[in-house]
Amino acid sequence: MSITLFDLTGKRALVTGSSQGIGLALAKGMAAAGAEIILNGRDETKLAAAAAETGAAHTLAFDATDHAAARDAVDRFEAETGAIDILVNNAGMQHRTPLEDFPADAFERLMRTNVSSVFNVGQAVARHMIARRAGKIINIASVQTALARPGIAPYTATKGAVANLTKGMATDWAKYGLQCNAIAPGYFDTPLNAALVSDPAFTTWLEKRTPAGRWGNVDELVGACIFLASGASSFVNGHVLFVDGGITASL
Repeated sequence: MSITLFDLTGKRALVTGSSQGIGLALAKGMAAAGAEIILNGRDETKLAAAAAETGAAHTLAFDATDHAAARDAVDRFEAETGAIDILVNNAGMQHRTPLEDFPADAFERLMRTNVSSVFNVGQAVARHMIARRAGKIINIASVQTALARPGIAPYTATKGAVANLTKGMATDWAKYGLQCNAIAPGYFDTPLNAALVSDPAFTTWLEKRTPAGRWGNVDELVGACIFLASGASSFVNGHVLFVDGGITASL
């Protein structure tokens, strides 16, 4: 097997929610593998700073929760700049409240950010990929795709939906040459998890609960992303790849 199977040279990758955290790390990793990166977010100032840090070739500011805005931005980029070969649907948010007190507006916001965005951008990009009969879509799921914790039931619901939407994408679009898969991170030290990282009691629990005995580093997600974005995964479809230090493998 040649290492060139993992080479992303000549490919262009759009990463949603990529001005910080996991999205930024995946953008950097794919750039190192040769990909031309398109950073996405709503805040143009943060995007510009991330582009300066990564050397990303493009920024594309739009709200992934807005179906029309996502489609317009993708269509315009494809017409003016060129093909999007790889899509990483990373935009996401968290809200922690006991389920009996969970605000309805927060539930709806979670659904829009974590699920609707995957549909919106996935559909917009896939329409062009289908015409070319080639493309890679990688959705960011979570360890909560398989497990639940107190206080985050709606988030767990959204990440279960991301996994099943990924399977649906593969079922509908594999015949057009697309590979649609998901990465399910465990507990990583990211801005989304800042409240947990700063809680010594939670960190102690996590270290005991996770076979690897520690928080994950976002750079440890890069290999999985490159695999799913490259020719190495040409017959992998509808799969959810857990990168979690073994937490879903053990009681």
